[in-house]
Amino acid sequence: MFCNQCEQTAKGEGCTVQGVCGKKSDVAALQDLLTYAIRGLAQVAVEGRKVGVVDAAANRFTARGLFSTLTNVNFDPPRFQALIAEAVRLRAALAAKVAAAGGNAAPADPAVGFQPGASLADLVKQGEAVQLPIDWGRDADVKSLQETTLYGVRGVAAYADHAAILGQEDDAVYAFLHKALAAMTDKGLGLNDWVGLALETGKVNLRAMELLDAGNTGRYGHPVPTTVPLGHKAGKAILVSGHDLKDLEDLLVQTQGKGITVYTHGEMLPCHGYPGLKKYAHLYGHYGTAWQNQKKEFSEFPGAILMTTNCIQEPQEGYKGHIFTTGLVGWPGTTHVKNGDFGPVIQKALELPGFASDEDKDTVTVGFARSTVMSVAGTVIDAVKSGAIKHFFLVGGCDGAKPGRNYYTEFVEKTPKDTVVLTLACGKFRFFDKKLGEIGGIPRLLDVGQCNDAYSAVQIAVALAGAFNCGVNDLPLSIICSWYEQKAVAILLTLLSLGIKGIRLGPTLPAFVTPNVLQVLVDNFDIKPIGTPDEDLKAILAA
Repeated sequence: MFCNQCEQTAKGEGCTVQGVCGKKSDVAALQDLLTYAIRGLAQVAVEGRKVGVVDAAANRFTARGLFSTLTNVNFDPPRFQALIAEAVRLRAALAAKVAAAGGNAAPADPAVGFQPGASLADLVKQGEAVQLPIDWGRDADVKSLQETTLYGVRGVAAYADHAAILGQEDDAVYAFLHKALAAMTDKGLGLNDWVGLALETGKVNLRAMELLDAGNTGRYGHPVPTTVPLGHKAGKAILVSGHDLKDLEDLLVQTQGKGITVYTHGEMLPCHGYPGLKKYAHLYGHYGTAWQNQKKEFSEFPGAILMTTNCIQEPQEGYKGHIFTTGLVGWPGTTHVKNGDFGPVIQKALELPGFASDEDKDTVTVGFARSTVMSVAGTVIDAVKSGAIKHFFLVGGCDGAKPGRNYYTEFVEKTPKDTVVLTLACGKFRFFDKKLGEIGGIPRLLDVGQCNDAYSAVQIAVALAGAFNCGVNDLPLSIICSWYEQKAVAILLTLLSLGIKGIRLGPTLPAFVTPNVLQVLVDNFDIKPIGTPDEDLKAILAA
């Protein structure tokens, strides 16, 4: 086993026995084998497009299959066996269509001829043999960029899959996923070509996030400022964690009138700001954070728990019995919800005791996506021109359990009172309940939304740059990113593809980035590791 795709990777180098995230070596091998099988499918898909053959099923599966290999999405070996078989079946069906159209149905990549073993044990051995399906024969810097691209592509796939569930698709996104995977075997591509592919990954990710934004806002409306209780009400309860708004909607519909209160957890917090979701009276409040206290929070929650996507630690033995999963999410010992039927979740919630009494634990406010912020753009612009707002900080990204993430809490707490902090993604749970006050009626802490709402943050920055007739890099704006998994890699590549410079990245730099590749990022984008909050704030505000 070797896995270095997340920020928590062992010793900052790679996990070789078991993942710090809890991933076992057999799952790691199966994920590598699935990626290998999808690379074979991608090669045929690339040839198909040359002769006008585009297969919708292959497109959707490419995104779904890659999504399943993200950190903390699916750790259930039998489900990978089914996904690998599906990849090979779709490849064969697509190859037949390509051949019929006169195209090359058998590219030279050995992944195109891959046939899966009969048992899980056979598949694990095959996965151990192929390893991560990059070109291991290339030099360290090219391999580094191939990994960067692959991990970014996995992030793009996650957003594309979420968007497709809401009816938003663009074949250009799928075409790029296939192109990037097929490129892993192209020995004619040099270092600069791979830099270009990594940046193209970011560009395509912006489109994927735009599609997901259209899906979310088209179905549920644009988020509006909404006060969310952090306490709870007496009674039966269900806790929903992850990212999937449609799963939450379906659950809310099915729990109406059943005396169950639905709470959000982690990245589901921004759901309270969507008009189409907040209209349900039994969607009440937010329980817990995202990472740092999750084990305690889940073990103490007196109701059923629904996990809709990743960004969550492995469920512990003590409370697996009342955790349910949806979509691609799979963990041994948890119950998977099928066909959108949340009956088993509801039944478990009714069996469990729920909260014995009400508890008031203060509130937070969400709903400051681009529509809200730009509706008060004139006030914001006037505040900047008058000097009431001196600087904006975008402090966002992933949370995680590894030490070093308290930097972000301290950084936000120390930002001067004439500055505004925009935040998004689960990294905000280090400081989301801080009371920073206001500037002329504008809250100093603005929750933009989920990680995919980086799209909203980009639109805010572009609009402000237009209002001030300058480039985004000329704004009094600094980006402080925390990263953990592959969607964060995709978002970072998006920011770089837009030419945004001076990003501070932490808690540590990616293990898959070599010194030479890092130097390219420093030279071209002035990217830098975080220091201490005091040092970084001093440097930023002195510039």
